[in-house]
Order: sequence, then C-alpha cells, then structure tokens
Amino acid sequence: MTHPTPLTPQALELEVGGESASVRDGDVELLRYVFIPDSPQLESPKPYLDPLRTRAGRVVSLYRPWDHVWHKGIAWSLPVVDDENFWGGPTYVRDRGYVQLANNGTQAHREVVDASVADGVARVTHTLDWTTESGRRILAEERSLSARILSDQAWALTVSISLTNVTGDPIRIGSPTTKGRENAGYGGLFWRGPRSFTEGRLVTVDGEGSGNDVRGQRHEWMGFVGRHDVVDETSLIVMLDAAENPCHPPQWFARSEEFACLNPAPFFSEEFEIAPGRTETFRYVVGIADGDASDAAALADALRPLR
Repeated sequence: MTHPTPLTPQALELEVGGESASVRDGDVELLRYVFIPDSPQLESPKPYLDPLRTRAGRVVSLYRPWDHVWHKGIAWSLPVVDDENFWGGPTYVRDRGYVQLANNGTQAHREVVDASVADGVARVTHTLDWTTESGRRILAEERSLSARILSDQAWALTVSISLTNVTGDPIRIGSPTTKGRENAGYGGLFWRGPRSFTEGRLVTVDGEGSGNDVRGQRHEWMGFVGRHDVVDETSLIVMLDAAENPCHPPQWFARSEEFACLNPAPFFSEEFEIAPGRTETFRYVVGIADGDASDAAALADALRPLR
C-alpha cells in the first residue's frame, strides 16, 4: 500500500460523551460510534459507526442514504428476529413482499462498562437491551469495539457482539431469503459505502468481481475497493469473519452496481436459533486502508491474528 505522503503511527485518543464515542489518530477522527441514536422507530434505532475514515482522512461510510434510510455506516442489523425487525423499514413477508409492520425493534444502550486506551488499542464496551416495538425485552447484549493502527496506510476495527436470549422460548434469526426472497440474505454486521464507491470492485481470495458475482458465496473474508471523488484515489475495506463464529465461513451479501455494501451474513439462507438463557457471540475484524485490490490479501492476513 502506498500513499504520496507517508503517515507516522501515532497513539490513538478516545473520547466518550453521553451519546457517542470518538477515536482520533492525530488530526483525523477515524471513527465515531453513536450508541444513543436519534433515529425514528421506523428505522429500528440501533448504534452505528459513522463517519469512518482512513488514516489519510478519507470518508468510507455513508449515513442514512435516501434509498435505505435505515443504513447507517456500519451497524449490527437483523431484519428477521422471530417476527421482529431490528433492521429498519418494511419486513419481507412470504408471498406478500415487503410490508410495513408495527415490528421495528430497538437496540437500546444501557451502560458503558469499559472505555480505555492501552497498548495502542482504543476500546469501548457497553451493554444493550433489544426491545420489540411492543415493548418486550428479548435479548441482552454486551458489545465491544476496538481500534488499532496496523501501518501508515491501514487501521483495524474489531467488533464483538454477545447476544443472550432473555425469554423463555428459542429465538430464531433469519433473513429475507429464509422467508422466501431469493439471494437477499442480508443481516449482521453491515457496511454501507459512499455514493462514489458505486460500481466499485469486490475482492475475495478467488479474485475480483461485482456484487452479483460474489453474493451468496462463502468466504472467510471479503474486500471492497471504492474510488473517492475530488482526490481520485481508492480506499479498501476488508471484513474478516472469526473462525469460531456460528455458521463460519459465512455467506456474503454484497452489492456494487446499485450501491456499495458488504455484509458477512451468518443467517443468509438458514435460520439460527438461540436457546433460552444461551449466549451466542459473533466477532469480526474490519480493515480500513488507503489502497486497492492488490492490497486485499495482505490486509486480510494482517487482520487474522486480531480475530
């Protein structure tokens, strides 16, 4: 990975306020994590990461696009949790298509339990309650996010999500595909890229392709290369699924023609059950770099020890 002005690694700075946390790399805010959003109920209020920037300060996320206002940078979003929607907007109903129902749930922040910087890693851990639109608490969560510098051109975001079923019945998590819509298995850690990234390239261990080429394939990691306006440079996003995750390696939901998105989707084509009282953990590492497709495999290798 190259950059015309090499950047010197610096200690990260973490600032936590009443509604969000920010990680800075010198003059660049690498990420802002909003854990108490002001989203309307229709958008299934949930924490999100936006903006996300490369070390050179280039924005690689998009907040609340007009076509899907519930897309917010990077967010853990689930469209099918039993009959509830923690994604936002309408719900896909078998034989009816998308229908707006009174089922848009909320992932509500409860408490920050850790906010620290140590050994070059900035970390925030908090707890959440998943509550249906009707007011029933069904899941308790502990979520941890950390950021660290990898090189002059790259940094890594680690996301760990532990969900506990607090009801007396099994909870089944699926997708529109498990409800009957072909090749629409989105759900999980979902990244939406900038408008200028449209028609970018998806990268896997097997080579490059479009969203239509790679959607539904199973891979340990997948990357997206997009081009910025104004500076006419490319940035690279690589998402890596932890080997111990349920349903590893996941199927991937990815788009490039309509818009830029990337999503390791563990519930793409099969429902996953969380038994009463049981906790299931999902862990991901996201690499964010100033680079192109030729850098994807090396970035994935750098992320692998962080899972």
